[in-house]
Amino acid sequence: RTVGSRKAKTLLKAGARVTVVSPQVTAAIQSLAGTGELIWHERPYRASDMETMFLVFSATDDPDLNQCIEADATRHHVLCNFADAPDRGHFILPSIVARGDLLVSISTSGKSPAVARRLRQEMEAYFGEEYAPFLRLMGAIREQLLARTHAPEDHRKVFDRLIDGGLLALVKSGDREGIDTLLQSVLGD
Repeated sequence: RTVGSRKAKTLLKAGARVTVVSPQVTAAIQSLAGTGELIWHERPYRASDMETMFLVFSATDDPDLNQCIEADATRHHVLCNFADAPDRGHFILPSIVARGDLLVSISTSGKSPAVARRLRQEMEAYFGEEYAPFLRLMGAIREQLLARTHAPEDHRKVFDRLIDGGLLALVKSGDREGIDTLLQSVLGD
């Protein structure tokens, strides 16, 4: 149940419309269903559940049910992923590090989810939460530059100067005065 819950939350973050079919779910899924963020059918799986699906994640520990879901998905031309057997499904999912607009994807092509998980943890430590506001700032600067001129080669120099000047570290430390000083020295008034 926890694997299914984690998959559902990830899909919701990505903007998917999620339907969960299971007699029992985690408290998190119950809560999300209660707020209308996802649909929960509190019952066992039925073959007819495939009729309106585009993508299915099978997160059961019942091999017979998984086989049935796989057969139904194939018959209905629905893409299917198996949480415990990625090589059986129609697709695999990468492990993802998300920091605002920064997305780092890690895949071992289903060979070792443990390695992908470990690499994701390392990337999460390397790419800290500061990347979200840093990229928002860089995006705002880019919009301003594009509104003024259309010289991409000049823009690259500006961004290199901001990055080399330590803008990310300033954002991480929350040094607004330092950020303003650097922006003014690179961009002018």
